[in-house]
Amino acid sequence: MLNQFCKKPLYEVTAKLANVAMGAEKADTVIRNAKLVNVCTCEIQEGIDVAISEGRIALVGDAAQCIGGGTKVIDASGQYIAPGFMDAHIHVESAMISVGEYARAVVPHGTTGIFMDPHEICNVCGPEGVKAMIDDSKRSPLKAMANVPSCVPAVAGFEDTGSRIGPEDVREMMTWDGIMGLGEMMNFPGVMNADPAVHGELAETLKADQVITGHFSVPDTGAGLNAYIASGVRCCHESTRAEDVLEKMRRGMYALMRYGSAWHDMPVIIRAILDNGIEDRFACLISDDTHPDTLISEGHLDYIVRLAIKEGLDPVKAIQYVTINPATCFRMDHEMGSITPGKCADIVFFDDLKDIRITRTMIDGEVVAEKGKMTVDVGRAAFPDFVCDTMHVGETITADSFRIAAPAGASGSVKTRVIEIIPNHVGNYERIMDLKAEDGCVAADPDKDIMKLAVIERHHSTGTKGLGFVRGFGFKKGAMAQTVAHDAHNLLVAGTNDEDMALAANTLIECGGGMCAVADGKVLALVPLPIAGIMSDLPVEEVAELISRLDTAWKEMGCVINSPYMTMALMALACLPELRLTNRGLVDCRTFGFTELFVE
Repeated sequence: MLNQFCKKPLYEVTAKLANVAMGAEKADTVIRNAKLVNVCTCEIQEGIDVAISEGRIALVGDAAQCIGGGTKVIDASGQYIAPGFMDAHIHVESAMISVGEYARAVVPHGTTGIFMDPHEICNVCGPEGVKAMIDDSKRSPLKAMANVPSCVPAVAGFEDTGSRIGPEDVREMMTWDGIMGLGEMMNFPGVMNADPAVHGELAETLKADQVITGHFSVPDTGAGLNAYIASGVRCCHESTRAEDVLEKMRRGMYALMRYGSAWHDMPVIIRAILDNGIEDRFACLISDDTHPDTLISEGHLDYIVRLAIKEGLDPVKAIQYVTINPATCFRMDHEMGSITPGKCADIVFFDDLKDIRITRTMIDGEVVAEKGKMTVDVGRAAFPDFVCDTMHVGETITADSFRIAAPAGASGSVKTRVIEIIPNHVGNYERIMDLKAEDGCVAADPDKDIMKLAVIERHHSTGTKGLGFVRGFGFKKGAMAQTVAHDAHNLLVAGTNDEDMALAANTLIECGGGMCAVADGKVLALVPLPIAGIMSDLPVEEVAELISRLDTAWKEMGCVINSPYMTMALMALACLPELRLTNRGLVDCRTFGFTELFVE
């Protein structure tokens, strides 16, 4: 596979690299006297030099003969160097910032490459939205390697999205520059049951000799998992149990262990490795979804590496999980993922192996970040106009839009299906609860921590909506709304009363999408997201400040959980167990069928 993400292809510079290594020509840059984290042999080598030319590594060892009058020399005495960190599964849109701003946030933390799955913007704007993301990535040095979204919609027939992707689209998009594989195949029932359209997408990816990434979220380590892997799926980030990780790795699947702003699976699932002493070359650490607050205050992959080390993972192993392992997963280890001759000179520097804090980041041999700041200008986002015109709701939203009629003849209480969230996890529970029926309607019950939930179609003015109930956020008053609602990104509203829900919904319709908190008829906080209703065009620091104000408002309204908007965003994702709500209604994600709100 030809690497489109290096300064120059290897075939153009082999003679130059050989000459530099032999001392016949001089290096552009030489790093001297470093402690090399060798991810190939899982060891630390002292007193190592690295000679760099044309953005690639010419020599690792003693580089004295590579230094000339024009060579930049970096003294790394006392410091460790490691390959640049790579995130094997990330949705940039979940950070609610453009790719360029995402780069500005993560590159100083040592991230030099990401394998991004832009299926969020694809669900809103289609393939042209993906192209806009790829174009935006070119203004930064970050190697933003993209996967073709596979599931638009996430599970066909259960929701309405702004676009659709099929095998023909996959075939076309596989020819684009910057594409590395197929995005997470969330329709695992379609894979297991040999759905022709699903397997058509897999076939087009395999014919293009690209990698298929996975999403197998059910606790099935038997025939279903085998069928999924046999269909060509190479990796999966949806493990929530240690046994899931163990069985996936045993069958040759890369286990992408997730720790994002809201999904804290890694400390649990890493026990599969720590407790079993198994070969771990199929293990990676990933973030999946990270919001700006976390990127600014904690970091990116460096933060996850530090957490894994605290769990007991050997530091060199942890570095392997974000370097050579993801590179091998995507069949790019011949170009990236190690500090070895011929590879791209993507290198990070740090002082303490047990508490990794990145002091310098190099990409293609250039210093692009130092002391926590980018040293190159990435400019401002410039998306096409159509990406910023995506709020097309087919009805006038009023308090009556959220009225839920009780079953005919109901009095007293009615047995109702309620979605109960699990804080810091993607799954949820279906609960059957008694809710009060009054004046022919069933309302929210803040005393039981039950809010009303609505999903309103916002792409094609269809006027369709789903109504239900959710439990576990802790809100005592008000409403929250957001157009960040995976994966269709319809207008999602939750609240304790219909009037505040209507105000929240209309606030987002007017501003072009985003997130807001409303209470007692007032907008307490608003995060406008004009790019497809899911991303901001502002700098990451400003977005983080807006989200901090939103978080404060949620807490004032009684919210008790971490990263509530990320948990909220999954309420409509109909491929995660147990119960979800889309604009078409309640979906039982164990049987993959619609179900009734009220239980007879």
